[in-house]
Amino acid sequence: MLDLLELEQLAAFAEYGTLSKAAQELHIAQPTLTRTMKRLEEEFGVPLFVRGKNKIELNETGAEAAACAKRMLALAEHTLQQVRAYQARLHTIAVESCAPAPLWAFLPLLSAGFPGQTVSSCLADEKIILEDVKAGACDIGILPAMVKDKGLECIPIQREKLSVCVPPDHELAGRKSVVFADLDGYNCLLRSQIGFWTEMCRRKMPASRFLIQTDDFALRELIRTSTLLCFTTNLAGDMADILTKRVIIPVADAEADVTYYMVCQKQKKAYEKAARELEKRFVKKKGNGEAQ
Repeated sequence: MLDLLELEQLAAFAEYGTLSKAAQELHIAQPTLTRTMKRLEEEFGVPLFVRGKNKIELNETGAEAAACAKRMLALAEHTLQQVRAYQARLHTIAVESCAPAPLWAFLPLLSAGFPGQTVSSCLADEKIILEDVKAGACDIGILPAMVKDKGLECIPIQREKLSVCVPPDHELAGRKSVVFADLDGYNCLLRSQIGFWTEMCRRKMPASRFLIQTDDFALRELIRTSTLLCFTTNLAGDMADILTKRVIIPVADAEADVTYYMVCQKQKKAYEKAARELEKRFVKKKGNGEAQ
């Protein structure tokens, strides 16, 4: 049987050209490497080297053996990574969401319900989320609309409502509500990584220009010092202090009032408990007539 460590040494010899250099790079003694080359030649059962008085080189067959060794080593590394990734996957709950806000409440519930597992999350396009859930590439998807599919569990978990924030002296400041058409043409600040909201604003406000901010400090400073419009929702409380100096106006379009749904395969209903907990809060708030 070929030994991967010995194949690694053969590949190193092919790469560095001399036994001394290969031994130095591998941090082994040169006589050890010499013995390895001899054993490999015996294992292959064919001559691999051209030997001179004080020199050894790979012959044509040896070069092919070294190339094969590199491919085997790459395959072995790939196999290790695949197995390790599979093991990690068994102990990881993968969540893909169309927006960040529903993750803030949902992920802690998942972590509490599955203390022995790692919860990973990312933002993704709605179509990709649905495809990944169906294919098993992610365990849980969070989407802004109900999904009707016999193989999927779909549970409402949260509601997010969009508002625009304007300076007190802005011409829209006296309005009780606005629609996207009223905002179209105004330049706006947007936080990065807000999922489908970015695409919605661009689509509904084609004449507007958006300054996407990746740094929270820069965003707060621009909100404080500029007249640019910005947005908030009922779930985004981290900007509450800076928004006290702005007028917050609800956006009345139906698309700006979103109910999030947790989606998973029906055979993975173990995750349903966390979703049901959020659903109870969601239904309770609706019953009390509170803003979600």
